[in-house]
Amino acid sequence: MQGSQVVKAPVEICPLCEGTGWKTVAGNAGSTNDRRVARCDCRLRTRGESLLSAARIPRRYEHCELSNYDTDFPGAHPSLAEGHFIASGFAKKCDPRGDKGLLIIGKIGTGKTHLAVGIIKELIVNRGLACLFYDYRELLKEIQNSYNATVQTTELDVLRPVFDTDVLVLDELGAVKPTEWVWDTVSLILNTRYNDNRTTIITTNFEDQPAAGASGSLSAARAASRGETLGDRIGERMRSRLHEMCRIVSLEGTDFRQKFRNANFR
Repeated sequence: MQGSQVVKAPVEICPLCEGTGWKTVAGNAGSTNDRRVARCDCRLRTRGESLLSAARIPRRYEHCELSNYDTDFPGAHPSLAEGHFIASGFAKKCDPRGDKGLLIIGKIGTGKTHLAVGIIKELIVNRGLACLFYDYRELLKEIQNSYNATVQTTELDVLRPVFDTDVLVLDELGAVKPTEWVWDTVSLILNTRYNDNRTTIITTNFEDQPAAGASGSLSAARAASRGETLGDRIGERMRSRLHEMCRIVSLEGTDFRQKFRNANFR
């Protein structure tokens, strides 16, 4: 009995670059005497797909794009449209080795993570930049887990891509109860990226205000009754560093996700 033969499909060759990965483009004013080569779109698409797969974007946020960030629903706060405008401009012009990042602040449901994911998708697909998404809580858990002697992962294994990626999204900064270890770890991550001139996008639910002990204008009673601030959660030194690293984007409004969920039951 003869074995079955495997028929291989022909490999599709890009007609623009004929499989070389490079295309010829005209120079100034389309002059035929001034031509140069550039990476073909087929290679950019392939690289984008690979980078997108490696970016660690959670399945929950895979649908998020700048193009589907809703700023036009009834009662939408004007800050949402402004935040979307800033995010879109950032995605088009960001230089990952020198430009300030973004510190996106807002209550739950205002779309902070949606904007952050939308930005890095644009940077990956259209710019070919390496980006990485990390939930702040998950990152700290992975670092702590690396201390377990039974795990074949070191702290540096976890942190190296966080340090080295072109653009890092650190989602929900301050969501873990602050301890000296947490503060030291946040300091290491932010200072390393700051010193290496790398761009970082950060989201947080906490108001960008000083820590209770750093604000002499608050009475003891008021300091005890107010909600926790970003200064309380990451420390004043790191909050100051964030102001050097990032442009602040404030999103106002209610949790529109909850509002839409409630509307569906009416």
